[in-house]
Amino acid sequence: MDPNDVSVRCESILDEIRSAVIVDRSVLRTMLVGALADGHVLLEDVPGTGKTLTAGSIADALGLSFSRIQFTPDLLPSDVTGSNVFDERSGEFAFQPGPVFANVVLADEINRAPPKTQAALLEAMEEGQVTVDGTTRELPEPFVVLATQNPVEMDGTFELPAAQKDRFMIKTSLGYPDFDGEMELLDRRASRTDKSPSVDRVCTPEVVDELRASPERVSVEVPVRRYLLTVARETRLDERVESGVSPRGVQRFFEAVRTLAAVRGRSYARPDDVKTLAPRALSHRLILTTDARVDRVDGTTVIEDILERVQVPQLAAS
Repeated sequence: MDPNDVSVRCESILDEIRSAVIVDRSVLRTMLVGALADGHVLLEDVPGTGKTLTAGSIADALGLSFSRIQFTPDLLPSDVTGSNVFDERSGEFAFQPGPVFANVVLADEINRAPPKTQAALLEAMEEGQVTVDGTTRELPEPFVVLATQNPVEMDGTFELPAAQKDRFMIKTSLGYPDFDGEMELLDRRASRTDKSPSVDRVCTPEVVDELRASPERVSVEVPVRRYLLTVARETRLDERVESGVSPRGVQRFFEAVRTLAAVRGRSYARPDDVKTLAPRALSHRLILTTDARVDRVDGTTVIEDILERVQVPQLAAS
């Protein structure tokens, strides 16, 4: 599949998703980048913005299995991974897979579950497997976690630990639709007899595999690599940051940049790919100082300031 074919296929996927959800196309493209790069996506949004429908629509368009886990304070790790259940007929224990055994897993309000349950996802997100009672089981490929958290209502929540945040390749927000988008929602609601919008499958498993492999053919010239790395390393020097982007975060940033270039129909990455993804791929990995938090500084502000002061490389015309 050449770069143009990749772009055409990705745009058809986005078109199909947009037929069901009212979400900015650039946000959907960023989420698709995370899915095709074998990454995970953290959505920070207020309730009612269509997170569940969007996650399910992405899975449907790609022809992938989908499951939703509602995280609550009483959720147990076994409720996520599954457990061994005694079968009276056979007289043996049999493993009953949990909802994590799907291609696309929506971890809804992930910060409402205690750290022990949140940690049940760590092995799954990093290794693509889960271990239950000493037995390791592989998860289906691809495996993508789309997690949500409410940035406003913090009562009864548990902040995600840094190790968990670092497993997410992308952090973004669906946001509120524009005026025309909300008008379309009202038009759909007014037509009560019409069926709810649905998403058709537009990819075969073979096509999904080709799309996931396409970033490996994207070249990243040394100046772009140096630019990407400099932006990431500057987070460790900023006085507002207690802990900057980890080496793992740098590698995931690199993978996301290559995937965005592929989705955009190019066989090479450009500095604007880095600039586009930096706030979404790096901001959630920063641990800010107490003073910065008191001053209401967030990670996105730090990344945007870094992008302003780091010189953008000039590449030869391609």
